Amino acid sequence: MGVLKEKDREKLTQAFKDIEKDVKIVMFTQEMECPHCEMTRMMLEEISGLSDRLSLEVHDFVAEADLAKKYGVDKIPAIMLVGDRDYGIRFYGVPAGYEFAALVEDIKDVGGRDPGLSKEVMAELAKVDKPVHMQVLISPT
Repeated sequence: MGVLKEKDREKLTQAFKDIEKDVKIVMFTQEMECPHCEMTRMMLEEISGLSDRLSLEVHDFVAEADLAKKYGVDKIPAIMLVGDRDYGIRFYGVPAGYEFAALVEDIKDVGGRDPGLSKEVMAELAKVDKPVHMQVLISPT
């Protein structure tokens, strides 16, 4: 039995039909998985199986510490969405509730290689000339 309900798998399959380019979902967990790590991995295995455009790479946070450092991962479970390049999209913890919807939308955005921003906004962003670290924290309360 999977993590996702059958009706949710069907909706996701439909949502992922329009993905034009490959999306690599990269996850960091560890050999002795925490309950949240295991649930996240199982969910990502199901999601990645819903489209030929999606693939999943699972890495061990401890055994592959250099790779985790390269990706800037400092906690688990960690999820990265990678297209032609690493866009810096990270999810930490189980992407459930509101975070699940954000994960699905981000997968679709990376698969379309279109951030959905106007030309004016893209022009302003192109003026940013130094690294920016931005975090969005979500709480249902």
